[in-house]
Amino acid sequence: MKKNILYLGLILTIIMSCASKEDGVKDISINDLQVVLKNNENVQLVDVRTPEEWVEGTIKNAIEINVTGSDFEKKALAKLDKTKPVYIYCRSGGRSKIASELLLKKGFQPYNVLGGYKAWEKEIVKK
Repeated sequence: MKKNILYLGLILTIIMSCASKEDGVKDISINDLQVVLKNNENVQLVDVRTPEEWVEGTIKNAIEINVTGSDFEKKALAKLDKTKPVYIYCRSGGRSKIASELLLKKGFQPYNVLGGYKAWEKEIVKK
């Protein structure tokens, strides 16, 4: 009997972990992001770096919302459409993951851009 309960608990844990990954933050590579940007107009691309970093360059048409700012969520809610995916990048991937988690909790469909702006420069800009 105890074995059956243990197996049932294990199966439920596996099912729940798969479900949360499916509905959670998704990752997207720089190359896949480039395809999305080429094939879709009005993509919600969000740069969550600081204003000092934006001066160094951004991806064309990115919406700049500093994730470390106290008004990040307020600005995101005002500028973004919850019915469309949101592609989020930072310098290298750490802050964009945090921003993605915050936006997920607010009902958005976030995609975390792997490697961030550094990878964009290396893969796309330098070609």
